[in-house]
Amino acid sequence: MKFFDYAIIYVQAGKGGDGCISFHRARFIPKGGPDGGNGGNGGSIYITADHNINDLRNFYYKNNYIAKNGFPGKNKQRTGKNGKDLILKVPLGTKIIDFKTNVILSCLDKHNQKFLIVKGGKNGLGNINFKSSINRTPYKKTKGILGQKKKIKLELILKVNIGVLGLPNTGKSTLINVLSSSKNKISYYPFTTKKPILNIIQNKLNNSNISILDVPGIFKDSFLNKGLGLSFIKHFKYCNLIFYIIDISLIYKKDDVFNIIDTINNEIIKYDKTLLFKEQWIILNKIDLLKDLKSLTFYIKKKIIQYKYITKFYFVSSKNNINIKKLYMDILYYFYKLKN
Repeated sequence: MKFFDYAIIYVQAGKGGDGCISFHRARFIPKGGPDGGNGGNGGSIYITADHNINDLRNFYYKNNYIAKNGFPGKNKQRTGKNGKDLILKVPLGTKIIDFKTNVILSCLDKHNQKFLIVKGGKNGLGNINFKSSINRTPYKKTKGILGQKKKIKLELILKVNIGVLGLPNTGKSTLINVLSSSKNKISYYPFTTKKPILNIIQNKLNNSNISILDVPGIFKDSFLNKGLGLSFIKHFKYCNLIFYIIDISLIYKKDDVFNIIDTINNEIIKYDKTLLFKEQWIILNKIDLLKDLKSLTFYIKKKIIQYKYITKFYFVSSKNNINIKKLYMDILYYFYKLKN
């Protein structure tokens, strides 16, 4: 499932309804006093958090939102109806940012938390309000005030369970597809994953869902926004576990496996060094391409122990489904224990 974590939208509240100029007319009362009613208030726009929504895709396809105007006042001192408020629903963890000033207006991280983003215009007054001892027939009313308008940015920081990192074309998408039984786009060229892709692994041990987020591949100087950058890693802030997917077949080339791990770590440190303190599993993928699996496995096991932050490592082939079941069951037990 393609994941949308950013949107720019324009919001405009409704205009207040105009006041009414009217005079009471009835049988035997040809010249009654003023009875023009007030207009209704314009509709406001609220943004509310909803835990049933996963991302900001709704705002990607539609980015203009205008609330209803208030209705004008009527005779017989009748007040016009208020314009209907507009409520925009966003996922938990959404930041609302003013586009011009870049000021964070609110961060919605609780279900049903609501924020007034633009207020509806105040109603206009009918001529009943301008009657006085010296002016018994006022031909005066006020117009409704325009509602507030604003251009805002919506940024989502998702609370995922597993974040997946790796260089381009290491088999990240293939592995996640196997684990989650999804069918995301896979090709043999870098940057198949151009946006974050959110998948769900069903935990049969406690009937819960484990969210796993695949982000575009990392390489040297990604923190400088080269390639597709590192901005997607912001979603790893609240994750429990980080997977490093490494193409082990590169051990036959100049790109040593451990240089790749160091490259990823160096880029992360430049972006957010606190991520290195999270539990990390190394997934050495594409073992089906190895010529001498036993000797290389011994070499890698011996050297990978030197990385203190790595708690587990696996030798797998997502293409040929080798050792995937072991990895899958370890994931289920890890999150089962976490919740119990």
